Amino acid sequence: MSIATFEPLQAVTVTDTAHKHILKEIAKSEEASAFRLFLQTSGCSGFMYETELANAPSEGDLVIPFDGFDVFVASKDLAVLNGTEIDFVTVGLNSMFQFRNPNVTGECGCGESFSVTEEA
Repeated sequence: MSIATFEPLQAVTVTDTAHKHILKEIAKSEEASAFRLFLQTSGCSGFMYETELANAPSEGDLVIPFDGFDVFVASKDLAVLNGTEIDFVTVGLNSMFQFRNPNVTGECGCGESFSVTEEA
């Protein structure tokens, strides 16, 4: 078993496009001041990214400061999410967050879920 450590400023990064989108969504909210990233068990590959606006971290969350907001990352998900870049892309008429995660080793055919080789 190995022990992984995480540098808060390197655990998750946000592109300029995602940064602008998150700021816009927070500005529309009356309560939120931050963005939360976490994983759910889902799909045929194992994990699915989930996001939500938040106003306070959950117990044990890693808090990553950005200009204008914080990103909260669930501590239980850090081993899988470490190094992930959050982007916001538009394809045709659809806009969505896109996650570039160096730990992903496989994805399901529909793109809903992903897997990692080593246990987090």
